[in-house]
Amino acid sequence: MDTYLWLKLVHILAAIVAVGSNVTYFVWLRRSGTDPAREAEILRGVRAIDRRLANPAFVVLPITGILMVLDGDLGFSTFRIAAAIGLYVALGVIAGAWFGPALRRQVELASASADPADYGAAARRTMISGSVTMVPIAAILYLRVMKPGS
Repeated sequence: MDTYLWLKLVHILAAIVAVGSNVTYFVWLRRSGTDPAREAEILRGVRAIDRRLANPAFVVLPITGILMVLDGDLGFSTFRIAAAIGLYVALGVIAGAWFGPALRRQVELASASADPADYGAAARRTMISGSVTMVPIAAILYLRVMKPGS
């Protein structure tokens, strides 16, 4: 079977795991409730999903993407590929500089039974930064599925 198709299969599976995991965070973060022990446990679970599933899948995506471009009849200067790479880099910056630290802070505050106002502010930062990470993800999915300019 064609190498490109195997790469595409792995790439799509990684995208499903990465994006699917990220989407579940909104459900889990909303379900954390008002019980500090429950909140801390749910937040640790979200971080575990992030570390063990989403982040490894996000590492596989550029590797398989680059290999598909090299193996296929595509080029890095193709608009949809260049734009997707730029959006992926932006996603990494947003996640690394904003979402990750916000989630870590929320976990710390939940574990320490912090002031509810401080915890509420941290929870809002996590939800907002998580929502912002979905924008480049949606744009990348649009570019890859709709293939504008093809």
